[in-house]
Amino acid sequence: MKAMILAAGLGTRLKPLTDSLPKALVEIEGIPMLERVIRNLQRWDVNQFVVNTHHFSDKVKAFIDTNDFGCTIEISDETDALLDTGGGLVKARQILFENDADVLVHNVDIISNADFKDLLKYHRSSGNDVTLLVSPRDSSRKLIFDEDMSLKGWKNIITGEERGPQPLKKEKVFSEFAFSGIYIINSKSVGEMEYLWGFNKKFPIMDYFLSSSRKARIGGFLQSDLKLLDIGKPATLSQANILLHEIE
Repeated sequence: MKAMILAAGLGTRLKPLTDSLPKALVEIEGIPMLERVIRNLQRWDVNQFVVNTHHFSDKVKAFIDTNDFGCTIEISDETDALLDTGGGLVKARQILFENDADVLVHNVDIISNADFKDLLKYHRSSGNDVTLLVSPRDSSRKLIFDEDMSLKGWKNIITGEERGPQPLKKEKVFSEFAFSGIYIINSKSVGEMEYLWGFNKKFPIMDYFLSSSRKARIGGFLQSDLKLLDIGKPATLSQANILLHEIE
């Protein structure tokens, strides 16, 4: 299976570490985030990778070139323009998809005990074009699903703001779960993104997930025991050390 690792972010919340280093190469217990994600996914039989780059792109490329990961790693270079989580997928489309195979997408700054085997199995049996890994963990932002785990919307728990392709029907039963930043997507969906937003355009993936114009079937896979940490700021680096010892 092939995976795309989203590693092009500026890492502003990790300053001053990212003043001279890309977020992807910030170390946790002596190992860069990017390497940790690659090694973890290799354990689940992922053997081809696409990594998008922007901030200190040359340093990410040099790191990949000087380390033997025993697999194919291609670069989608966004040095000229940072395209966000949606536009980055569209730009990488030509090197990302082969024979319309599904692709796993994973943020570089996520550490988790995600069960990729069960995620893939569910995705293939569900008929989804996109399957989002979700969990019941605490989060100020939640995705809203119906009883069939079909995505219906997004909610900010603090402000009460809601977004979605269409208003929710009050008589239906909905569940709210936290998104992990990990999902499986097919070529058809990325092609639809390009049709809606165009090539080399900047947009977040959540805009596509919640678009009233998209035709793709988007669902969620619930992993109730998911332990996950978004390493977005220096304070979470110490928490990452603790989580690593719990899940490894």
